[in-house]
Amino acid sequence: MTRYGETLYMDAVLTPNRSLSPRAFTGVMIAVAGLSFLGGIVFFSIGAIPVVGFFGLDALAIWLALRWHIRKSSEETQVRITAETLSLTHRMANGREKSATIPSAFARVELDTPVTPTSCLRIEHGRTAYVIGRFLTPKERQSLAKALRAALARARSERLPA
Repeated sequence: MTRYGETLYMDAVLTPNRSLSPRAFTGVMIAVAGLSFLGGIVFFSIGAIPVVGFFGLDALAIWLALRWHIRKSSEETQVRITAETLSLTHRMANGREKSATIPSAFARVELDTPVTPTSCLRIEHGRTAYVIGRFLTPKERQSLAKALRAALARARSERLPA
């Protein structure tokens, strides 16, 4: 939490891209259930009764996979930079939170180069590193690293004017 009158140099919330909205999820599941039901009727009519259960299991597996994906995409990371601190708060899908506060004068932003889909964006302080934005694309990580460095430079210049 920032104090009254304290300047925020960055206040960003990082969230994964969502491939399905709740409405689209409902539509996909209705289509899957409908196709499974129709396929089950066809196989039931020709006497292959056990196949009907497998259609139901397929629909259940698709539902579980999509629910897991939607739940995982509800994670978020908040980054706040003031003249004195850099605050990180990560909210996991299960509702738990992890927070860290680093003096902005000693925080470093490191991005593995060359930037690939597996490279990490880290905020470092001493021997401690916090990886953020794992779900971002390489270009988004580069852009975020540039914005973080600029915000930290502005925060330091307020505190330590040249």
